[in-house]
Amino acid sequence: MKWHYILIIVIFISPSFLEGFGSFKDPTVVVNVLIKDKAHFLPYFFHYLQKLDYDKSRMGIWMKVDKSNDNSEAIVKEWVDSAQKEYSFIDVVFGEAEHESQKDVQWTEERFNYFIKLREESLSIAKSRWADYAFFVDADVLLVNNQTLRELVSQNKVVVAPKLDSLGMYSNYWSGMQSNYYYRRTDEYKPILERKNKGCHQVILVNSCFLVDLTSRQTDYLTFTPKKLNGYTGPVDDMITFAISAFWNDVPIYVLNENIYGFVPVPLDDGQSLEDELMQLEALKLEVTVEWPEPLEPLESLKNYTEVQNKTSDKLGFFDEIFLINLDRRPDRLKRMEYNMNQLGLNFTRVSAVDGKLLNDSIVQEKGIKVLPHFADPYHKRPMTMGEIGCFLSHYNLWEQIVESKLAFTLILEDDVRFEPYFREKLRNLVNEARDLDLDWDLIYLGRKRLREGEKWVENALTLSQVDYSYWTLSYMITYEGAKKLLAGEPLKKLVPVDEYLPIMFNKHPEDEWSKHFPVRNLNAFSAAPLLVYPQRYVGEDGYISDTEDSELIDLEKLSNSTLISECDKKGSREDLPNCSLLGGKGDEGSNPDAVQKSKEEL
Repeated sequence: MKWHYILIIVIFISPSFLEGFGSFKDPTVVVNVLIKDKAHFLPYFFHYLQKLDYDKSRMGIWMKVDKSNDNSEAIVKEWVDSAQKEYSFIDVVFGEAEHESQKDVQWTEERFNYFIKLREESLSIAKSRWADYAFFVDADVLLVNNQTLRELVSQNKVVVAPKLDSLGMYSNYWSGMQSNYYYRRTDEYKPILERKNKGCHQVILVNSCFLVDLTSRQTDYLTFTPKKLNGYTGPVDDMITFAISAFWNDVPIYVLNENIYGFVPVPLDDGQSLEDELMQLEALKLEVTVEWPEPLEPLESLKNYTEVQNKTSDKLGFFDEIFLINLDRRPDRLKRMEYNMNQLGLNFTRVSAVDGKLLNDSIVQEKGIKVLPHFADPYHKRPMTMGEIGCFLSHYNLWEQIVESKLAFTLILEDDVRFEPYFREKLRNLVNEARDLDLDWDLIYLGRKRLREGEKWVENALTLSQVDYSYWTLSYMITYEGAKKLLAGEPLKKLVPVDEYLPIMFNKHPEDEWSKHFPVRNLNAFSAAPLLVYPQRYVGEDGYISDTEDSELIDLEKLSNSTLISECDKKGSREDLPNCSLLGGKGDEGSNPDAVQKSKEEL
């Protein structure tokens, strides 16, 4: 008989050993930053650079700071002194610009050549430091998402950029290029921009912020210098050259849009000044609050360099009051609007909105409110909601306050609005134009949803249009006389939603049977053109909440004003009624440029 011996060895391994065994250090990254005249951005730039969730001992920073016309150099020195020990290294080169110093922005060939030289130098610095990655970040890029660098590294791409948000349709990538090497808009651009198609998308060009994997041999062929590209006859431009060097050497370029990563201003045009860029930063601060849960914040130690320190508030020297309607249960919206109004320098008064969720049929009856009999929402074919009644009462209460206090001119805002860039300046221009034209107005919409085409410009106006059937009461200017007219209609005895009532009162509502219950319809209404205010969110977008739509329906038997029932009411369906089309004819050459909207809650 043979015996087989089996030796069993039991090894006890500590959990901490196992945790460390499978972990790796972050790849090394050199961050390349070029700085000139960016004092207004730098307190924010450095704040978000420091907040990146990445091992700073594996990060080095190389900065070239040109002689500036502002406090850029002082800010950089102050930041370097405080952050030097956190990073593997911080190398800063200060010096005179080799191109002509100028306060306005002109992208001459000389200036491009200078930046090409700096871009090429920064790439060489990263390679000489044996870095795994070179991270190119312009000093006006604000990376609010602290996971940005980690997410870019995780894509394992040779060249990849985070999709940056901006004003309007601008971003930091091109999805197409013309044969002459200049920009071409493609069908792929907008779905990427709006994150309707999320992922890591191959594009032709990226700029402002992008990561290059230096461990790939393919990066040896990448260059910012046109002279290094045999056969290249395109413009002298660092980023176009870089894109072509990648394309010709089969190095795909990608843009990542899985999440919100950061914000970047629109590049200035020739002839624009640093003051224009400062105004753009102020507009960008407002835009950030639409997409990101927190407002832009500067680094605490650099706050004394920010403009907001000395900002004062007023009412544009025109309005007697600026009212903000806000629900008590929406402190989040109030916080956002307080920040926005502070940035805009507008002194406002918060007004507690009537909360539809706290209303019921008994309360509404006690207030003597009667709904127009058999009113049905034109789209959902339902009665009014308590939220719509609360919304109406919020505006109605303000009209009463305007009349009681004899306020000549008032601006009313709801708390879920998105301001157009340069809102304050555009609003001032609109007010001045209405005054210069001696316009006889009671109400001017700043934000609404157009439901008909063909609205014409006010004669000789650049910012004002005639107004037709519209929805929403996002924001409007109203006079003392306008408020009197709206109260005189006695709307609480025959209630419809407030955005139906206003078109009735300026005699542009398509529903004649509703309108006839308000015999005096002489409200002189107009609209800003283009609009100055839009909704913060649209139906279907992440974070969309409707406090008017998503609430209890009223009991028609209890709240209808039966004395007003008409033959038209008995017919019920809106489609059965004559002249009730929501859309008018096609627009003409004098039409307002804002797009017609076809649904009350959806675009």
